[in-house]
Amino acid sequence: MMTELAVAMPLVLAGEQGMFHLPSSEEVRLQPIERADNEAGWPFSVDEGTLACVWSAGQKVVMFFEGRPHGLDEDEDFEPRGVIVTTDPMQLTLGNMVNRALFRDATSVEERLRLVAPFMTMGQKLCDQPAGARVGHGEL
Repeated sequence: MMTELAVAMPLVLAGEQGMFHLPSSEEVRLQPIERADNEAGWPFSVDEGTLACVWSAGQKVVMFFEGRPHGLDEDEDFEPRGVIVTTDPMQLTLGNMVNRALFRDATSVEERLRLVAPFMTMGQKLCDQPAGARVGHGEL
């Protein structure tokens, strides 16, 4: 009987959730970020946005969402684009096909990986913050 139970239960590793887990607001982490004037390694095509740690398919995923464009009235509709920030080449290329224009131009996948790696590290640190933590500029 124990064997039957083990087969019926899905395998969930530490730090993961079920495939269809809907996170509560306490599980989502957001951090506004913006490009510094002298920052040469900024991987995005917009100068500011939000780095986010969200749940997707049972795992924490780092995302970047563009900020509201300057000059756009508050009552005007705006749906921000988002991209997965990862060093997995398949996710970075295929997973971001819809909004790939949110990345600045890169000559190769390797160059894009080099540019997003520090932001993935920052996002992973953001994922490790306790619920309600306030992270100041430059603390990640």
